[in-house]
Amino acid sequence: MTVLRIATRKSALALWQAEHVAARLRSAHPQLGVELVPLTTRGDRILDRPLADIGGKGLFLKELEVALARREADIAVHSFKDVPMRLDEGFAIGAVLERADPADAFVSARFAHLDELPPGARVGTSSLRRQAQLRARRPDLRLADLRGNVNTRLARLDAGDYDAIVLACAGLERLGLAARIRSRLEPPHWLPAAGQGAIAVERRAGDRRTAELIAPLHDGATAGCVDAERAMTRRLEGSCQVPIAAFCIETEIGLHLSGLVGDASRGKLIRAEDDGQSEAPEALGERVARQLLELGAGELLLRQSD
Repeated sequence: MTVLRIATRKSALALWQAEHVAARLRSAHPQLGVELVPLTTRGDRILDRPLADIGGKGLFLKELEVALARREADIAVHSFKDVPMRLDEGFAIGAVLERADPADAFVSARFAHLDELPPGARVGTSSLRRQAQLRARRPDLRLADLRGNVNTRLARLDAGDYDAIVLACAGLERLGLAARIRSRLEPPHWLPAAGQGAIAVERRAGDRRTAELIAPLHDGATAGCVDAERAMTRRLEGSCQVPIAAFCIETEIGLHLSGLVGDASRGKLIRAEDDGQSEAPEALGERVARQLLELGAGELLLRQSD
């Protein structure tokens, strides 16, 4: 029996995503054996500092890519928003699954909406993108770092460390925790991270056998939208170390991309949007990035990356 091995992080959400991919593969190839290879990444081990201070979200991928390179695994499954805008040589995204809810979630034990929080309320998030949008909307709030897996973050909220926290809707829904979502922070007023809600399957470049096996999982519509979002972010030299948000949707005439660059300390936001052809998502992303730069996004990003 042919066996396909999936490298994955050990968090509950990562394991759910890997099992979801495994189930899809077994459905597409009934004779295929699928095994999980759970690994702990540096990003999982270091929880006492913001990701921006220790190298960014790429820390969630490195050990998984090492397993691919050593042929200890054939594919790796990621939340697409955690995948760096440029992959290291030797790796490729082989499939993008249909996107789940891309919005952020406002989660609180006592308050139903962000606007209901009293002045000075303590909100937990380590995402600079979320911090910038929170400060723009509610400069009176106290923002505090919050790392760890979904259940760890919810436990700290329930313990009273925060009045509210911001998480991804997709992660909560996948873990059966949709009831914790008090309200959705959604486009166009609030923008998610590029690729949020989508699952990416990474493989070794040139591995044609694996490419053929995972091809049935690919959703072209989701991939096109995410390609536009990532092209915009890549042009802006974006990572989790700077507050950049992007969200693309399909329209009757093609694609519509909204982009944002923010200042996490002052709450200043620069926005741009444009329409483009479905066949050229990266060109649309580049165009929106240029608009943001013309509006002053470059200076904003440079100041925060120093």
